[in-house]
Amino acid sequence: MPNISLAEAVKLKSLLMKRVHELEEEIMRVAFKIVEKDTVPEVGPRTVSVVDNEITETRKDIRTLDRLIYEANINNTVMFKDKAYTIVEAIELATQMRAQARIYKQLGAAEKQTVQYGYGGEGAYIKVALFNPEEYRLNAIQYEKEANKLSGLINAKNYAISLNFDDEKYA
Repeated sequence: MPNISLAEAVKLKSLLMKRVHELEEEIMRVAFKIVEKDTVPEVGPRTVSVVDNEITETRKDIRTLDRLIYEANINNTVMFKDKAYTIVEAIELATQMRAQARIYKQLGAAEKQTVQYGYGGEGAYIKVALFNPEEYRLNAIQYEKEANKLSGLINAKNYAISLNFDDEKYA
């Protein structure tokens, strides 16, 4: 049986899910025909049973791809900062690092002090940052770099892993 890379499997699964949605719309189109009373409707080449079988086969392939992708994501690792992470852990780590970078960017964009008006009748208030914004700005840059590096490692691994799946009918 031919093989495809893990990266190709992820893309193919997405395409197959889209295809199922298209087939679901098609089955509703071919299922009914408006005709004059006492007239026999013409049946096209794509019947309900043909489309239904295609949906069933495509869904079966989606399940197979899901299983293969999940197994590959658990059974394979990437090295990052001298530690081995399963692909699923590495994906989550990259996601968390990007979330942390977003928070740090917001903190890094803050001013050390800003004047606040409208809290009372007499004086001005000052909003004071209880941290060093520049440190957080630099941390945000570092987290983004590391997340991008980890994503690159994951992507490279996804192309290196071969899955036993025949994608010929979808090529």
